[in-house]
Amino acid sequence: MRRHRHRRVKTQDAELDITSFMNLMIVLVPVLLLSLVFSHVRILNLQLPVLSEAELAEDQKVPKILELVITKKHLALNYPAGILLKRFEVSEQGYDFAALSIYLQDLKLTFQHNAIEKNDIVILLAPSIDYQTIVSAMDTVRSFKAVVAANLVDAELFPLISLGDAPVDEPISESVSELTNETRGEQ
Repeated sequence: MRRHRHRRVKTQDAELDITSFMNLMIVLVPVLLLSLVFSHVRILNLQLPVLSEAELAEDQKVPKILELVITKKHLALNYPAGILLKRFEVSEQGYDFAALSIYLQDLKLTFQHNAIEKNDIVILLAPSIDYQTIVSAMDTVRSFKAVVAANLVDAELFPLISLGDAPVDEPISESVSELTNETRGEQ
């Protein structure tokens, strides 16, 4: 008997051609890196209001609340709540956030000189205020740019921000007519 030897055919190892894959990577990596710049998410931290004023009066001594009321016609800064400190009228250029920032810087210094620890503010918004105005107001009350040791840094103003609804102003003509009707009814 004859033994047949099977001839083993020598096979060559196949070479991988990764040229097309490398071309894809050369294009894909810079595109992904560039897209990272456009996908930053900005997070704005908000605080919930502690308690309503009525509840605070019952529980403890009422803390003084710093309020910024934003309406279509003006910005009003109140301290304590409901007592007007300063009003900034809306001009043709829009809200005067620069003047508000300067006033808040002075107010913060006044608080520090009087040993008042104040880091919170309540922003009260009229229903028709747009989103960009809200964000600009939050940025303005949170911090301001200051030069420290020849470097531009963000100095803290009132970083703890709460949002709420602005009080509804009654038109003067309605309140006057109600008063006159009440006076006539009493006579």
